[in-house]
Amino acid sequence: MLRIVFASILALAPITSQAQQAGTTLAGRIEGNTYVSPTGAFKIDIPVDPLLGGAINDTPMLVSFQDNFSTNISVATVPQDATERWELSTRGTKDYLRFFFNHYAFNEFKRMYTGSSIESALFVPDLLDGALIVYVLLPGGSAFNAAHPLIVPSAKPPVAKRGNLIFIKNGFVYIISTELAERVTEGSAYTMSTHDEDVLLREHLTDIVNRITFLHQKASADK
Repeated sequence: MLRIVFASILALAPITSQAQQAGTTLAGRIEGNTYVSPTGAFKIDIPVDPLLGGAINDTPMLVSFQDNFSTNISVATVPQDATERWELSTRGTKDYLRFFFNHYAFNEFKRMYTGSSIESALFVPDLLDGALIVYVLLPGGSAFNAAHPLIVPSAKPPVAKRGNLIFIKNGFVYIISTELAERVTEGSAYTMSTHDEDVLLREHLTDIVNRITFLHQKASADK
């Protein structure tokens, strides 16, 4: 099941507002300007505007927000079963989050995009009671490729960069993922350094977390 969840992170990435308007049914629900997760674990202020092509798509454990300009965000919430709780108790938070991301999410990135790599990772002990930030490079894996076609069709597509924030809350493992759109949208004018990319992605991830309200719904999935 976990493999399916993380395959969905990538499968939901290239959604469009047209697809949603065509009749996509959400597993969660919309309350005003807020999306409420079907897990009952959280709600989030919606970070996209339908007037700018913003769209929402989801599964029972994943929601994706995207527009045609600069936003591609996913929030996965995976309930910890007995095995995952045991892994956490034996490994500790830092090593467990690395294990979880590498074993589930990153394996899917590698499966879908040849040459995918982890550029760097940072554990932040004072963020969300211990959180891991992972920067991943995905050759040809941008959600913005369709909206920004290559000038030279035979050229290689840009290498997408995603920031991923992994943490545990109320028995759920969260993975918040967002793409650095500028790598694609700015084309040959793009000059940002790796350090500046990391800073900007971390700011984006922090902003997403600040939009979330955790609803104190404890995970109860021993499957």
